[in-house]
Amino acid sequence: MTKDNRKHIRIDSINLTYFALDENDKIVKQSIGRTLNVSESGILLETYIPVDLKQAILLAIGLEDDVVDIKGNVIYSADCKNGKYKTGIEFYNVDETAFQILKLFIDYFNKHERKG
Repeated sequence: MTKDNRKHIRIDSINLTYFALDENDKIVKQSIGRTLNVSESGILLETYIPVDLKQAILLAIGLEDDVVDIKGNVIYSADCKNGKYKTGIEFYNVDETAFQILKLFIDYFNKHERKG
């Protein structure tokens, strides 16, 4: 059994749009990934294209009418051998408004997961 070094719990989630950014924060690629889990510090996406390690990412995360952009860096990427990839993204520079929406997003899915 492997040790879990995560600081925050993970929950199941939904599909998200993400944008790969260059060093000047300009969008160079857009795609969609299925969220496998999410916490206050990061997210694990199932993607259909590989994403480079250390790639800057902009995620559009929403709950009802509230949508915020959260930046992160790819810290994990693995080929799942089924035409999909697992991409771990660590959030950075999350402003207070985005953080509050992220917490609501996590709370919503925690409640949903317990009922399911």
